[in-house]
Amino acid sequence: MATFLYRVGRLAFRKRWYVALVWVAVLTVAGLGALKAPGASDDGFSMPGIESQKAFDLLEQRFPGITADGATARVVFVAPGGEKVTAGENRQVVERAVDELAAGTQVASASDPFEGKAVSRDGGTAYATVTYKVGAKELTDASKSRLDQVLHTVQASGLTVEAGGSAMDTGSAPGGSAELIGVAVAAVVLLITFGSLAAAGLPLLTALIGVGVSMATILALAHALGLSTTTGILAMMLGLAVGIDYALFVVSRYREERSEGHAPQEAVALAVGTAGSAVVFAGLTVVIALAGLTVVGIPMLSKMGLAAAGAVVIAVLVALTLVPAFLGFWPDAVLGRKTRKSGRIAGKGTRNNGGSRWARFVLRRPLSVLLLGVSGLGALALPATGLQLGMPGDEAKPVSTTERRAYDALAEAFGPGFNGPLTIVVDARGDADAKGAAAAVAQQIRATDGVVSVSPARFNEAGDTAVLQAVPATAPTDEKTKDLVTAIRNERPALETRTGATFEVTGTTAVDIDIADKVQSALFPYLAVVVGLAIVLLMVVFRSLLVPLKAALGYLLSVLASLGVVVLVFQQGHGAGLLGAEHTGPIMSLMPIFLSGIVFGLAMDYEVFLVSRMREAYVHGEGSGEAITSGFRHSARVVVAAALIMIAVFAGFIGEGDPMIKMIGFGLASAVLFDAFVVRMAIVPAVLAMLGDRAWWLPKWLGRLLPHVDVEGEALTRRPETDPEQTGTAKDRERARA
Repeated sequence: MATFLYRVGRLAFRKRWYVALVWVAVLTVAGLGALKAPGASDDGFSMPGIESQKAFDLLEQRFPGITADGATARVVFVAPGGEKVTAGENRQVVERAVDELAAGTQVASASDPFEGKAVSRDGGTAYATVTYKVGAKELTDASKSRLDQVLHTVQASGLTVEAGGSAMDTGSAPGGSAELIGVAVAAVVLLITFGSLAAAGLPLLTALIGVGVSMATILALAHALGLSTTTGILAMMLGLAVGIDYALFVVSRYREERSEGHAPQEAVALAVGTAGSAVVFAGLTVVIALAGLTVVGIPMLSKMGLAAAGAVVIAVLVALTLVPAFLGFWPDAVLGRKTRKSGRIAGKGTRNNGGSRWARFVLRRPLSVLLLGVSGLGALALPATGLQLGMPGDEAKPVSTTERRAYDALAEAFGPGFNGPLTIVVDARGDADAKGAAAAVAQQIRATDGVVSVSPARFNEAGDTAVLQAVPATAPTDEKTKDLVTAIRNERPALETRTGATFEVTGTTAVDIDIADKVQSALFPYLAVVVGLAIVLLMVVFRSLLVPLKAALGYLLSVLASLGVVVLVFQQGHGAGLLGAEHTGPIMSLMPIFLSGIVFGLAMDYEVFLVSRMREAYVHGEGSGEAITSGFRHSARVVVAAALIMIAVFAGFIGEGDPMIKMIGFGLASAVLFDAFVVRMAIVPAVLAMLGDRAWWLPKWLGRLLPHVDVEGEALTRRPETDPEQTGTAKDRERARA
């Protein structure tokens, strides 16, 4: 591996113009494809294998022309102080508004609150439900403008009017202040780390080129593959973070090789052969973690994982080819200012620094550092034992939004469960009496504890399917609502025996409950697959049995601690206001498995970068303690910089308005903080110090089975010095450099 990548780096340096032109061409083709490709189609959120999804599919089949998951808008009318919406002029305003809403070309129906008894007991609040024929993403500007115009007209009449529902969802698009903040902080960190504008700018430039290629490719394929805007956000988030980090490690190793006296071309080749090997295997662990999301069985999550994995692959290719090509254009610009002025670049690779001093501190007291690190992360992980899963809805949005105000007005006027009604789909099979079966189901559900009301049944044209609405007494995210859904489903066998018909429970609340259950059941199989594959990969990299096991255990500490602080903030509310999270409640259902996958890949990044330098020193003859010190001397500063960059990129997304993106950004930033600074910088050297030479032990039979990939670049040290930059005359060296 090291020898092959050495040749890749050397070739990229020598053929730098061709390499640069190839990447420009790739970016251009991808960009043109993105401009000409149709927009992403909204296939809706689907979850194969769960009851609520089966009920949605049945609704679409039995009620043709109406999409079961079509967009809806719930318009809430509130009369001013003490008045009633049913009184005279107020009623006329509401009726005119409903007629205007129903006239939209994409509208399937608009319910009259006075005919549908959608008025609160005190008469102060009423609501109209607007159902559209298409999903939220397919709503035209004309449909959205009509809804906004009606709201403004009603507001001008003196009534308070708010609107919620999926029709109000504008979606989240990649790009904006979050990315700019992350890039700005990354630039500052790189400048401090390298002390050179060129060295700081090169990783940023190459990372942005890689993100541009990956994002343009995603946009070009979005319609064909059914990719969403959320897919692009994840790919941008990870592509930017790892793109900067991978380029950072190659540039840092190049500067180190130059400090050892190597000429530019040789330094680039050695940097790609050694640091590039670490980049390849670090990227592979991230790809494994992201591609492994497909085992969960959630199409949206699978697409997000695969698209982000593609962005990581592009980041690796950029680091191995474009970065050395750019170093060929400006071989001395990335060196420090003092080095460029003095011209002395030899003999700086072995000096002591903060990394080596920290390593010696840990080596003197490894047990204390280990106990402190493990106990600290364990304490932060404790809140994760109370993790409650759900999906954030309008209740999680800021009170400045009309969706949140509509949610609060309905909860106050009709009860907390009104915002999460359960949809009951009654399927009369064979000769079963559909009307009798629907009546029996309605009667049984109405008598169930926790149900406030059940709507009259609505039948399809064939008369074999009925739809009921059951309103719970508790809020959609309340644990009692989950128990209610389970209780209703448990009544199905008896009703099916009595009536010959069956029913299924769906609706947004039921979907959220089913998603949480499916994610929880898939979490352990997913972790088993991903962690198992990564342990095998790390055994190949480090030729060790204990180092990969230690890496996996450290990862578990990181992810549990990050889940704990997410629960602490977003579920329990400690410090939530500082992050702009105005509503606390259950954690997004996909968060545990999403966080586990991404954090695993990133955690292995730091493991590979840091421990590979220790392994390199150990293979080249240093003792176990000296190897730890050497690894920290060469890599600690760069690992810290890389972690700070990732934290900055992820933390920038905390400012997004979307609660899901905000939670993901906070969780990832916390996980990187814990993994890089506690696990990799403290627990890892402490464990290795206690293990000594045993850390690098590998059974002989296993060593014969595993391929030897030479990540540490041992083969490069045995390579004959035939490079004209090393053995030729000054003229030869100048020609090679050019």
